[in-house]
Amino acid sequence: MPIKRMWGGRFQATGSDLANSFGASIFFDQEMAHEDIFGSLAHVKMLKATKILPAADADKIIQGLHEIDEQLSKDGTLPFSVADEDIHMNIEDLLTKKIGPVAGKLHTGRSRNDQVATDLHLYVKERLPKVVEALHQLQEALVDKAAENVKTVMPGYTHMQHAQPISYGHYLLAYFQMFQRDAERFQFNMKHTDLSPLGAAALAGTTFPIDRKLSAQYLVMADVYDNSLDAVSDRDFVLEFLSNASILMMHLSRLCEELVYWCSHEFGYIELSDAYSTGSSIMPQKKNPDFAELIRGKTGRVYGHLMGLLTTMKGIPLAYNKDMQEDKEGIFDAVKTILPSLKIMAGMIETLHVNKDKMDAATHHDFSNATELADYLAGKGIPFRQAHEIVGELVLKGIKSGHDLADISLEEFHKISPKIDKDVYHCLKPEVAVARRNSYGGTGFEQVEEQLAKAKKILIDNH
Repeated sequence: MPIKRMWGGRFQATGSDLANSFGASIFFDQEMAHEDIFGSLAHVKMLKATKILPAADADKIIQGLHEIDEQLSKDGTLPFSVADEDIHMNIEDLLTKKIGPVAGKLHTGRSRNDQVATDLHLYVKERLPKVVEALHQLQEALVDKAAENVKTVMPGYTHMQHAQPISYGHYLLAYFQMFQRDAERFQFNMKHTDLSPLGAAALAGTTFPIDRKLSAQYLVMADVYDNSLDAVSDRDFVLEFLSNASILMMHLSRLCEELVYWCSHEFGYIELSDAYSTGSSIMPQKKNPDFAELIRGKTGRVYGHLMGLLTTMKGIPLAYNKDMQEDKEGIFDAVKTILPSLKIMAGMIETLHVNKDKMDAATHHDFSNATELADYLAGKGIPFRQAHEIVGELVLKGIKSGHDLADISLEEFHKISPKIDKDVYHCLKPEVAVARRNSYGGTGFEQVEEQLAKAKKILIDNH
């Protein structure tokens, strides 16, 4: 049986099953079924208010759409057909079967071009607050763990080499700040998402006396697009979401990378909960950080969605083109990737055990206090560059002899400068080195407490 299309009046032939399936999007855009119904309700209410449709017809359409939405909410799906191509035609077909030909009046003054754009705006708008809330939950986990570890001393790294001792709480709050920027980016994303394309029609607007501002009110959107061409062709808000999601996943991946390091036998700084670890089918002793590795791995797929849509959009002329059917699967998958990733990460942080003694031990015998000695010498009047060279030579001697900087006798220190006193040994202690780094935003314990207080205030303000 040939497929009769709602748009098929000027066509004499239909495509093959393969062609029909290839061109259809119902396989994935049914994800926006609720949004499509909600958008249609806003549109028909506007048509009723502006008297473009008789009230009786509009009310019949409204009732039918509500019944379809109730069925969708109850069953989780509807009897969609590839013959109707996409979610828009499928909903209209279901409405027609329910209320008859009057359903055809629903499409007055709009096109699938502004309809799909509206659905996608609604989809992203509804999920942005969920992403931000999941970010805040992860931030809360980081703050709680940081509060427990303000005075937990660990090696700080540059180039994955021991650099200077730091507070583990300070380390965790660095990620708090990264995720705060992520939250702010997603919040700003709302500005460009909370715009209604509805009423732009195919590309040029419509001859019907519609009220786009009223449609936007029914959609609970802040404003409308000022240009009909832009309204149907804009996917910047999706690109912003995918860009924000990619940056977020990069931050999560960096944290995962370090969790994988820190829980290894070589480091042993932390132990992940059994709930966020897996075993080996052959090696009984294994406890693998698979969840951290999965998040790290999923970062690539989110990057791929961003690059895919950027590539799709880069050569599309105004206004709508079928290429833009490729704008949905990536963001659907990105949402389904970042939300559980955030929740899993929050759980990992909440439940991980910190091996404080192992962290502290790693700051001894590693020469990470070399900068403290250089700063000490500079404080005694020796130019810092000269002090740097002196300490470098002492480190080299220490490496060759197996002695630490704290093993150098006061007599030997006096050969460098008679101003050096026995207080130098106090300065060389890792915990003292951390405490003394009290410049604003530094790892000093007082500064970490101040950072914690500000982080807690941010979380309170977010609620």
